[in-house]
Amino acid sequence: MQKHRSGFVNIVGNPNVGKSTLMNAFVGERLSIITNKAQTTRHRILGILSGDNFQLVLSDTPGVIKPAYELQEHMMGFVKSAIDDADVLIYLIELGEKDLKDTTVLEKINNSNTPVLLLINKIDLGDEQQLEDAVKHWTEKVPRAEIFAVSALRNFGVKEVLQRIVELLPEGPAYYPKDQFTDKPERFFVNESIREKILIHYKKEIPYSVEVVTEEFIEDEEIIRIRSTILVERETQKGIIIGHKGLAIKRVGMEARKDLEKFFGKQVHIELFVKVSKDWRSNDRELRRFGYQDY
Repeated sequence: MQKHRSGFVNIVGNPNVGKSTLMNAFVGERLSIITNKAQTTRHRILGILSGDNFQLVLSDTPGVIKPAYELQEHMMGFVKSAIDDADVLIYLIELGEKDLKDTTVLEKINNSNTPVLLLINKIDLGDEQQLEDAVKHWTEKVPRAEIFAVSALRNFGVKEVLQRIVELLPEGPAYYPKDQFTDKPERFFVNESIREKILIHYKKEIPYSVEVVTEEFIEDEEIIRIRSTILVERETQKGIIIGHKGLAIKRVGMEARKDLEKFFGKQVHIELFVKVSKDWRSNDRELRRFGYQDY
């Protein structure tokens, strides 16, 4: 009889290299929000993938950056803890990339005893010579890593990586029920969906000054009623989020509702409000409230 394997598989890398796309490809559910802006992922988001003889608990982490304020310090704390508690570490880079934005994280990876799979992503955007150069470069940079070439977006090479992860997992029972695909509550995905729309539609500093809190989530048989508050740091940002005659916030609500109806498989009614929480990104009490100090 085949023995059961289970463990924690953590994904780290620079912003926008495809970490969220990769985790969503593994799990088959859209758990992590994906935009072309840095710092899209702020938390460690767990996705759970189970088979008859294995269970992977996947962690999508914030992109590696050099922190400029308190929130970013806590985001990098999530990344460092992901290296410490992994059974298998996935170091994701994109074709053409030469280094992590914070070299101390690379040192931590090289000094770790955890098995490392280095995935060169977005290979569909380059040629064979670029890939050969990348393999040579990263073999020297992270000598103990196993290197795979993938396209997370096109689902190329993902199956082979998954097979290797399962082989590397320690033997053990499942951590979660086999039909569960995340550890996050419903409200978390509501907040992330709204924040994704803000990242897409607003420019400059606005998306990075925003946090979303879902204060009401009432699920009936046919409809989910949601009331969420968008927090900003200044009054001027509040006006920008709302927009002329409320059109900007209305668009955010409408697009988030459509995504959430697909996610939850039922009708959603969503109400959005905007509130100022001055300098929340540098406020320890507020950061704890939003879950940025639980690593």
